[in-house]
Amino acid sequence: MSSTPKFQLSKLREIGWSKWDPIGLAGLENGWPADEYDGYLLQAAGQIWNGSPDDVIADYLIKIETEHMGLIAAPGIRLRAVGVARGLREYVETLRS
Repeated sequence: MSSTPKFQLSKLREIGWSKWDPIGLAGLENGWPADEYDGYLLQAAGQIWNGSPDDVIADYLIKIETEHMGLIAAPGIRLRAVGVARGLREYVETLRS
C-alpha cells in the first residue's frame, strides 16, 4: 500500500488504553494524558497498513515497553502485545473498504 489513511486517534486510543497501557496510567485518579501512547499506536497502525504481520507489531510494542520505556518484561507481555496488534489490525482493515 502506498498511502497511509488518516487513522482516527479515538479508535487507536480505545484499543491502546483498553488492551495495552504498559505504564498503568488508566487507573490513576487524576486521569491520564490521552495522547500518551499516540505515537506508538500510529506507528503500529501504519506498519499494519503497510503489510506487517501481527508478530512484527507485537515485537515493536514489546521493544517500546522494554527498551524505550525501560519497563521490565512482565508476565504475559507477548500475549498483551499480540492482542493489541490484533485489535489494531481489525480497525485498520475497516479502512480498506
